[in-house]
Amino acid sequence: MAVQYAVAFSASTMGVGVVAGGPYNCAWVSLRGIATCMQGSPRGEAAYSAALGFAALGQIDAVSHIARQKVYLFSGTADAVVAPSVVEATHSFFRAAKVPEENLLYVNSLSAGHAFLSDQLGAACEANAAPFVNACEDAGQLYDQPGAILEHLHGPLKPEATTLSAEPIAFDQTEFTGAVASRMAKEGFVYIPQACRTGGCAVHVVFHGCLQSAAEVGDAVYSRLGYNHRADSNRVIVLYPQVARSGHIPYNPNGCWDWWGYSGLGFQTKRGPQLAAVHAMVQRLISAE
Repeated sequence: MAVQYAVAFSASTMGVGVVAGGPYNCAWVSLRGIATCMQGSPRGEAAYSAALGFAALGQIDAVSHIARQKVYLFSGTADAVVAPSVVEATHSFFRAAKVPEENLLYVNSLSAGHAFLSDQLGAACEANAAPFVNACEDAGQLYDQPGAILEHLHGPLKPEATTLSAEPIAFDQTEFTGAVASRMAKEGFVYIPQACRTGGCAVHVVFHGCLQSAAEVGDAVYSRLGYNHRADSNRVIVLYPQVARSGHIPYNPNGCWDWWGYSGLGFQTKRGPQLAAVHAMVQRLISAE
């Protein structure tokens, strides 16, 4: 979903952190669709061609904006859910979009399962199970993925805050979601450092994974993953939008963000109900400064 957002709204997105995610519009440009986008070998170049097509129709921002983004990609060698070959296709997508090599950081050597990596909490590095937050050593210390992503996007960071200046806030997402087909949860979360109450801060969006919303794993992502401590000392607001499980049409039994079309046609464009909702949240945070 991070890839879809960064492509659809590329003009206003400075960069993207992709953890075990496939290329743009993967399910619609790959034979066998969803299966290929999880365990096969999709083609990043085909995904880029799709982005060119949507941009030509004015349904996403011009793809030329992608070339100025900073991109962090991660794939764990023990990931049993999304194969490394899928993230390799995402790498190919951003290279096709002409992201300079110095702006494209690809981390694919850690023996991690399907998870975010944190130095604050986590299961065994190779785990592929809830809460999908793992602890992995790199060069003798726990790998701080939130810090790595924020540093790649924003440059050298100040040391993380030892004490937070605020607490994550729950907010009503229904103001932004509109169509029932979006299947987003009633509540989302946002962390706003005290220093950001007067404006001048960046906004970073953290999209949870499947089976990883607050309804499934509590505050593991929006409070304990490690973003907030980094954000607090570096003037970054962190938005944690949420998707709900659905056993009814449109089906989304694992509470995944829509990267294959369950919320309707145009899900991968600026008019997609989930992308549009998150963009509206970001705009609200920016306009409130």
